[in-house]
Amino acid sequence: MIAEAQGIRIRHRGYEPQVHPTAYVAPTATLVGDVRVGPRARVMYGAVLDAEGSRIEVGEAAVICENAVLRGSAVAGDQPVLVDDHVFVGPHATLLGCEVGRCVYVATSATVLQCARLGAGSVVAVGALVHAHTVLPDEYFVPPHTVALDAPVRLLAAGDSGLAEAVRQVGFAQVAFGVDAEWTDRISRYEHIAEVRVAEFGTHADDEVLNLG
Repeated sequence: MIAEAQGIRIRHRGYEPQVHPTAYVAPTATLVGDVRVGPRARVMYGAVLDAEGSRIEVGEAAVICENAVLRGSAVAGDQPVLVDDHVFVGPHATLLGCEVGRCVYVATSATVLQCARLGAGSVVAVGALVHAHTVLPDEYFVPPHTVALDAPVRLLAAGDSGLAEAVRQVGFAQVAFGVDAEWTDRISRYEHIAEVRVAEFGTHADDEVLNLG
């Protein structure tokens, strides 16, 4: 069956979304910029795929569920979102500038951060977080509500006494936003992060809506 490509498609920075004729994009899903949706892929209601200054690729028969957010970025180097074939991205999941191998399962409300790589057949369970630069081996399981960090990967529970230090060592502000500020100087760090996003998101003022579902 050929599914009619719908959704809200927006030209951003001169790029417009490309949807394969056999894919289905729900009327309330939003595709922004250099987004490529592959054969038989399904992008469901309320999902947002925003390439920013990078790109998003959704592979064959991949499923992006309701209200998921996929966002690329180029503020700290090119950080596309690359979703391979037969990937399932659950409702309210978030993928930021990361690479997702084939047949990966990203469950409801899970988050994968910038420059992380998920090996084929791996699972990020409900509410789990895969932090920046983390590499999951093939068929690796991240349990619900845990944090995966580093390469080789290690797992920490939300209440683990070493979690704050482990996250500090990731250097997330530098990885995601190019912001070099001390971990303890939170006001300065988040002020700089907000300014980076203000500039990045400000480019949407020139966007062109190509259709409305």
